[in-house]
Order: sequence, then C-alpha cells, then structure tokens
Amino acid sequence: MKKIIIFAYGILSYVVSMGTLAYAVGFMGNLWVPRSIDAAPSAPLGQALLINLCLLAVFAVQHSVMARGSFKRWLTRFIPAAAERSTFVLASSLALILLFALWEPMGGVVWDVESPLVQGGIYALYGLGWLVIVASTFLINHFDLFGLRQVWLNLVGREYQPLPFKLHSLYRYVRHPLYVGFFIALWATPTMTIAHLVFSVMCSAYILIGTWLEERDLRRFHPEYVAYERAVPGFVPRISGKIPATLADLA
Repeated sequence: MKKIIIFAYGILSYVVSMGTLAYAVGFMGNLWVPRSIDAAPSAPLGQALLINLCLLAVFAVQHSVMARGSFKRWLTRFIPAAAERSTFVLASSLALILLFALWEPMGGVVWDVESPLVQGGIYALYGLGWLVIVASTFLINHFDLFGLRQVWLNLVGREYQPLPFKLHSLYRYVRHPLYVGFFIALWATPTMTIAHLVFSVMCSAYILIGTWLEERDLRRFHPEYVAYERAVPGFVPRISGKIPATLADLA
C-alpha cells in the first residue's frame, strides 16, 4: 500500500507540474489565461515591483535550496527517497502557482512591435523556445526529471539508478539546450513591458547562477563533464569547429 501511495503522489505531482507549465506558456505569452504577465495594472509601480521581486525570490530560493544535495539528504530522513524528486517538482509548481496568482502587472512599454508579420515571427520564436524546452526534457529523460521514473521503479520493486552521462542530439551543440529554450521564451515577445522585463531579467540571472551551481555538481558526479565543458559551448553554438558525435570525441 505504501508503494501505491508514493506512486499516486508522483502522478499527482507530475499532473500539477504539467498544468503549471502549460499555464506558464499562456502567462508569459499573454495567451489564453485569465491573468497574464501583462494584465491591467492594479497597484502602484513601487508596490507592484516589490511584490513581484518577492514572488520571484520565493521561487528562486525554493528551487535552489531543494536542488542541493545536502537538502535532499535531510529531506529523505522524513520522506521516502523515491518521493524526493516528486516533492521537489510539486514544491516548484506551487511556488510558480503562487507567482501566477499574486503577480502584479506594472504597465509601461519598453518596446512594442506593431507589424503583424513581425509579431507572427516573434510568436513563432516564442513557440520554438517552448518546443526546445519540452524536447530537452525528453533528451535528458522526461520521466526522471519530473519524478515519475523514481516512483515507478519503487512501485515495481527495482532499485533506482542515476542516469548515465550521455551526449546526443541538441547536447552536441550546447550544454544547456533546456535553458536556451527558456532564454528564447523569456525574451521573444512583441511587447516588452516593465513587468515582463523585470521577469525576464530576474529569471535570466537566476538561470545563469543556477547553471554555475549545476555544472559544479556535474563535474563532481561525472568526470567526463570536464572534457564536455571544454568541447561544447554553454548556450550559443559555435559557428565553426568540430561538433562531437560521441563521448569518445571529447577525449
């Protein structure tokens, strides 16, 4: 029964996370959702800015603290190890839901593209960013990333094994295609308001800091990552030079 409960918890966390990501597409793109990043302002600029920075800080602290190995070891003293990733995913989703619910639009326009043709191109680029994000999760292992692999292995009585380091597809060109997708989605907007600019700047800064912390851990757990780091750029593909096809090419 305990294994079934853990599995059901993992499924619930996954469903919440997928719903949250779907809402994020609409929130950032001002599409379909009842309250988006650029809804009508309802608070003074200073108050709105303070609220939004606090909401972004809540997500950043939650995400950073819960991703650290020391916190994971502490957390699994109280919950089953198989549920740790699902708990991280659920907590991240709840932090984002809080941000969506309490976000304060701020008005003000930094740039505004009026040409319908160019607007269409920008929205296509925005969609491409989210496509890269989704594709990257499957290249890593979508179900491990969102905790389903862990709860499934626990359900069927198999020991969890961390994923091996692999080199394939988009990861041959940049080390962080997932984050490249987020950069594109954050900045590809035909109308950049103050609220959207604050959101994009803070999220971009967080991604860069998070990348530094993540790569520090990757070097520790995957010795081959050091050679990979030298051979493959982080975010912008090289125009020229050899593109490694396998891990052997990194030697």
